[in-house]
Amino acid sequence: MEKSIWSDFLPHSSEVDWCENNYATIPIIAEFWNTVSNSIFFIIPPLLIYLFKQYSRQVCSSVNLVWILLIFVGAGSVYFHSTLSLVGQLIDEIAILWVCLAALATWLPSKYLPSILRSDRRNFQAIIAGVAVVSTCLALVKPELNHGLLFMFGVPGTVLLVLELRSCECPLVLHVGTMSAVWWCVAVLCWVSDRFLCNFLQFPYLHSAWHIMVCLASYMACVCYAYFYATHEVPEQCPRLRFWPHDRHTWFGIPYVSLLVTSVKSHKNL
Repeated sequence: MEKSIWSDFLPHSSEVDWCENNYATIPIIAEFWNTVSNSIFFIIPPLLIYLFKQYSRQVCSSVNLVWILLIFVGAGSVYFHSTLSLVGQLIDEIAILWVCLAALATWLPSKYLPSILRSDRRNFQAIIAGVAVVSTCLALVKPELNHGLLFMFGVPGTVLLVLELRSCECPLVLHVGTMSAVWWCVAVLCWVSDRFLCNFLQFPYLHSAWHIMVCLASYMACVCYAYFYATHEVPEQCPRLRFWPHDRHTWFGIPYVSLLVTSVKSHKNL
């Protein structure tokens, strides 16, 4: 019998099934803790939209697109883990792909761009948008390509973060960048352990921990990107790193980029 397209919406149509026991907590949710652990994506990104209001106004409004896409990552993951459907898996993975590309389009400093693209950043953003469309189509047609695409577009962000941190002299930025790297390493360890060592470890909550840690790692890295971009593109606005709710909370506060010069408006990035 020919497979119906609607069958991809059915529960358990995805071949991926994580270590958490299905329907063990609530009968209507396949993986309860893997689902609710995505709550962090609905808390931190909206707060960042508020904290980056000045940055959005004076440096680049597209910063909000990155935070909104992080919310979509959480929503896609909720759908996937609550149903374990193939469509849910694709939405989850494509949303992550879009975040990587949006961050690259928003914060890659002009000095890293080819000279032909430096005069008008919108040309570079249009290229990234085209890449996003092509990558999405490939992901829909060949879902097995998703992980390769995520790796391919995640590498430039990692390289950029390392390069900028190596030349950065701000202790607070180094602190946030280091914390992002630590959270990322622990998150990947949790993901790999839950995916491949489930029968050995018999611990069903590692993927839930992955959600929390990868959200922390991602938003901290994005804050670093935002700082680096501002220091390269609008140094006259004196960007600095601050923490909410108070600057003394450098370990548990939410970092964001503040601009000391508030009267200058430089809309260099749409």
